[in-house]
Amino acid sequence: MTERLFFTDDALTAEVDVISCTPHEDGFAVVLNATPFHPQGGGQPCDTGWIADTEVVKVLQEQDGIVHYVKQPVLPGRARAAVDATRRHLNARLHSAGHLIGVLGEQSGWVPTKAHHWPGECRVSFTPGDNAQPLEPETIEQHLEQWIRADLPRHMQHDSGQRVVRFGDLPGYPCGGTHVRSLAALHAVSVLSISQKKGVLSVRYEVK
Repeated sequence: MTERLFFTDDALTAEVDVISCTPHEDGFAVVLNATPFHPQGGGQPCDTGWIADTEVVKVLQEQDGIVHYVKQPVLPGRARAAVDATRRHLNARLHSAGHLIGVLGEQSGWVPTKAHHWPGECRVSFTPGDNAQPLEPETIEQHLEQWIRADLPRHMQHDSGQRVVRFGDLPGYPCGGTHVRSLAALHAVSVLSISQKKGVLSVRYEVK
């Protein structure tokens, strides 16, 4: 299995070993011994970037490990892996904002059930818990602004292979995704809409 360097480290570059590079459709599939690249999953898009001088266009979690899909072949052996910093930063900001919206929903009696943190498509879904209270965009934005101004730091706890991510003293969530180191990096979060259909409440949002 590929070691997930991003699970414990925010570094965007790493010296890795190329285990295999095999033809795949119109490119190649590369397996590394360890990777700084976050694969698509957990509601988050994959990282992109480079292995040596070869562009990484997609990263997926496959049955036997993490597979990096590239345009040109990569030679086996030692290589430098580099994650696209702009894409990673945006994905981390969107994922962290989604966690905060989940916390606010729970504080109002809602149960988070699903989250999608893709640019232009971000939403957190809830089902009503006991005494669920109405959620308003302005109220959510005000709470988020307070936490962002306080620049709450990220904490990660690792226990039996599971990682729990939280900010400041807020409740945490089991999560393997990427997140900002502290909330000032979010700048601002805008709630685009709140809708409810068939008992599911959906909060759509973006970061500015």
